[in-house]
Amino acid sequence: MRIPPRFTLAGGVATALLSSLLLGAPATAAPAPAPTAVVTSVATNAAVGHICSSALPGEAHTTLRLIDAGGPFPYSQDGSVFQNRERVLPAHSLGYYHEYTVKTPGVPTRGARRIVTGASAQEDYYTADHYASFDLIDHGC
Repeated sequence: MRIPPRFTLAGGVATALLSSLLLGAPATAAPAPAPTAVVTSVATNAAVGHICSSALPGEAHTTLRLIDAGGPFPYSQDGSVFQNRERVLPAHSLGYYHEYTVKTPGVPTRGARRIVTGASAQEDYYTADHYASFDLIDHGC
């Protein structure tokens, strides 16, 4: 489940303004602190969430097994370097990420679903929307 970042602001400015209106005092307040984001992923981008491996479609499990086995892969592009041009995933040097197709039933092309692996162990991302957003796969659930 993807949880968007939430921002919170201190109510100092609003309180000072309300006091000014009610009491006729000049409106002065300490500056409010910068917004704080609550992000639930390893990436700093809000488009990266988490997904439990059990929530992945069956075809994604097939792709993960092929990745673990080193292939053979159904498409020649599988295993190619993912360049992260969209900059949705955390920034790393070229060659850090590799992409693999997750077949979509009834679609004659590669479709939009992919698994992108990172160089570190258990860093697998799933996208169902051709790189617009990613979910870090939690293999422990």
